Amino acid sequence: MLSYRPPESLLPPRLSLFIHQRSTRFMALKVGTHAPDFTLPSKPGETLALSSLRGKSVVLLFFPAAFTGVCTKEMCTIAEDYSAYEALNAQPIAISVDTPWTLQKFAAESKATFPFLSDFNKTVTRAYDVYREDFAFGMKGVSERAVFVIDPNGVITYSWVGENPGVFPDLDAVKKALA
Repeated sequence: MLSYRPPESLLPPRLSLFIHQRSTRFMALKVGTHAPDFTLPSKPGETLALSSLRGKSVVLLFFPAAFTGVCTKEMCTIAEDYSAYEALNAQPIAISVDTPWTLQKFAAESKATFPFLSDFNKTVTRAYDVYREDFAFGMKGVSERAVFVIDPNGVITYSWVGENPGVFPDLDAVKKALA
């Protein structure tokens, strides 16, 4: 069982030395843009296509890495409040560059019932322009922490990208965009 106790700062000073600020060259997809379709592994041997969810709102939650502090807090928070998203006829979907096996374990430990998709090859991360070249401790090539709300017709109605991986998304703003 995962339990999350927020540290004094969501991004400890020691870690902040290794995390680079987001470059201005990123141009994440904007509100009003048609969301690029994709098919990604949801579990070993299974896939999920964004287009299979047409007719329902979708909340895409890109995150850098499973089992890290802010990512764990974010996924546990969504899992605990999943019924609010269901009431808004919305399907949260978590996406990271971790393997399907890692994400399956992370979803289980987060008590999440929504899909966790593996973008191991980083194609969707790049299509939504939320690729972070430098992460931490010399690690490279993860997803930014980003949230996109996609309406039932496949159009982005909310777009947010964190300035660095330690920034937690405003989930109340996400729910407001769904209402």
